[in-house]
Amino acid sequence: MPSYEQELLKFEGYNTQVLGISVDHVPCLKAWAENLNGISYPLLSDFWPHGAVARQYGVFREVAGHSERALFVVDKQGIIRYIDIHEISQQPDNEHVFQALREIEPQAAVVGKPGPHKIPVRVIEPVPAAQPAKPRSVIMYCRPGCIDCRLARSFLEQRGVAHTEIDIRLDPQAEARLRKWTGGPLITPVFDIDGRIVIDFKRNELEQALGLA
Repeated sequence: MPSYEQELLKFEGYNTQVLGISVDHVPCLKAWAENLNGISYPLLSDFWPHGAVARQYGVFREVAGHSERALFVVDKQGIIRYIDIHEISQQPDNEHVFQALREIEPQAAVVGKPGPHKIPVRVIEPVPAAQPAKPRSVIMYCRPGCIDCRLARSFLEQRGVAHTEIDIRLDPQAEARLRKWTGGPLITPVFDIDGRIVIDFKRNELEQALGLA
């Protein structure tokens, strides 16, 4: 799972959405993500009905009560294009998945033919002069022990977004400001992006506010 996080931009370069799925319940997944120093892509719970999705994919171990270590690549039409099932103790090689992605969509934002160690280059269209410049000020209001704050921090760092963090527990005025934005509840993280407020780690809304969408 951490290897997918480390190469997330490479997956995105192939127009790919990475998803993790486990038969554990949501609080367990949150604790697991925190233990892995933060996972920014979605982790899905197949807890109840227990293992229902894993059964549909034929990878649920009935006796053990958990799924196989399995990788599936599903194309935009919902067709499974790649399956790789490993022993629980084995570490799959991401390059096999990248090869499958290249076969599905060879021109997916990749310049040239990637070699074994070449990271695909995402093709970015020129930004018209009429569009506003990217945000110059990004402030993240956070608090200790907040898993979503860790995920948001990883999200910003991976995209090279410079930001300032304010620990609301050390700044009463910042906490009061945050509660005003949220209407009272203590929700973190909260972002102030050139005056635009984004409450909680909402990936799509954050990308739009940062001009990354």
